[in-house]
Amino acid sequence: MPCDPLHDLRAWQERLERLAAQHGTAWAPPIDVYETEDRYVVTAEVPGIARDDIELAVQDSRLTLRGTRRGDALQKSTQHFHQVERGHGTFERSFQFADPVHTEKVTADLREGVLTIVLPKVASPAKRIQVT
Repeated sequence: MPCDPLHDLRAWQERLERLAAQHGTAWAPPIDVYETEDRYVVTAEVPGIARDDIELAVQDSRLTLRGTRRGDALQKSTQHFHQVERGHGTFERSFQFADPVHTEKVTADLREGVLTIVLPKVASPAKRIQVT
């Protein structure tokens, strides 16, 4: 039987993806997090995910992002895929920020498959300290 390394590699990839899917870690969207003087900004690439399939929670200075990308076509037993690279299933990511976040002013916007979450920092007034 001739050796086909590409076929073997694909078989291993499929096994790993099935194993990961069974443990709920099949995929996670690419995410960027950056900070400005007055806010944190989180952007996530989530093409193919509907607004209703995204859940955001902010508690204290912690953001939790959950979502589901439907893989309906992958569930059909009559199909045999030769390559599967697009992640599907559920994901969850959490981020802890150093500065307090103003939870009432957090905004989220989904455009062209990119979710942008803006978390304004709580403004802490400068405190004058008396030298004794």
